Amino acid sequence: MSDLQIGLPRKIWEAYKPPRGTVRYRAFYGGRGSGKSYSVALMAALWGTTEKLRFLCTREYQNSIKESFHAELKNAIASNEWLASQYDVGIDYLRHKNNGTEFIFKGLRSNIQSVKSMAQIDVCIVEEAETVPPESWRDLLPTIRAAKSEIWTISNPKSRDSWISKTFLLNEPPPRTQLASVNFCDNPWFPPVLEEQRAHDEAKLDPALYKHIWLGAFYEQSDSQVFAGRYKLAEFEPTPDWDGPYFGLDFGFSQDPTAAVKCWIADGRLYIEQEIYAARLELDATAAKILAAMPDVASHIMRADNARPESISYLKRHGLPRMTACEKGKGSVEDGVAFIKSFESVIIHPRCTNTAKEFDLYSYKVDRLSGDILPVLVDAHNHAIDALRYALEPIMKRRTKPTAIFGSYR
Repeated sequence: MSDLQIGLPRKIWEAYKPPRGTVRYRAFYGGRGSGKSYSVALMAALWGTTEKLRFLCTREYQNSIKESFHAELKNAIASNEWLASQYDVGIDYLRHKNNGTEFIFKGLRSNIQSVKSMAQIDVCIVEEAETVPPESWRDLLPTIRAAKSEIWTISNPKSRDSWISKTFLLNEPPPRTQLASVNFCDNPWFPPVLEEQRAHDEAKLDPALYKHIWLGAFYEQSDSQVFAGRYKLAEFEPTPDWDGPYFGLDFGFSQDPTAAVKCWIADGRLYIEQEIYAARLELDATAAKILAAMPDVASHIMRADNARPESISYLKRHGLPRMTACEKGKGSVEDGVAFIKSFESVIIHPRCTNTAKEFDLYSYKVDRLSGDILPVLVDAHNHAIDALRYALEPIMKRRTKPTAIFGSYR
């Protein structure tokens, strides 16, 4: 191990200089491409080789192990031959081969009682910490009470009102805090493929949205946000008198994720109950992933992008027999977005974290010189929204008298 060479952004390396147990929090925040998650995973794997440690890796919602920090740790360990020789990495577990170090993966919302009962957690890693509400923090923090225990947070706060913003960024941080703001410009290994995406976003996105995504700035509600003030996060249970469910699928391509949604309509409101959201999802794994999240989809019609007829045909033969193509045409995107906005409100279940993020970030183009908002939708942060448009297509066709179907509209 004496010859082990590890590369980390300087700001992250500085935050790890104080020895274990001398700090309580190591809080990393900033935009995309900074290397925050990878660096934290790499340091966790390194610490786990020096002594027996118990890591809790958590976030507010975790529907499966694939949505956990497991993937980041797996990639970090695989990046170094010596680290790879030290760990046993399974589909749903990760542990050191010799010294007893283990990593535990749990979502806070659905496992809070289990988390509260845990003993001897040495390091708690909180992903997407900006989405964790105050009540979850109140339950989590007293649980991390072992001698020399630490809490590491990874975030890109959108709002000044989040717990993470108020605790670390807008007020004096708690005692024994190592705080690091890290963005793509601080990452010497920022990859060319992300630089291409960053340059595209800088040219096309609302400047405020670009600064949030890539520079870690707050992103308060803006007139350029398509769904500003039109949706909220809330838990709900569909009842028999609701219309639906309706299912939609948007196929991924290259870096774009495959996205699917399940939604309902009731009392003039649109309810989004379930999502899948996965980058680089192979077609032969798509049906199984959808069925795992939405078991009843096989008995309902799921509408998908008509640009992929061969993919639709494949899925119909492999578990989704009622899959069908939507009928896209000129203006269908704008019409679909207008239809979604016409509901009295959109209610997104909190487990649909990626859909909620898209509703935050989907925007109209802003003229970079004048600041004027243009009537042009930016083709970004819209994969779940596209799936939602497909799901609602037959309802849109029948809306000649929308009040007769849904009640009042805005």
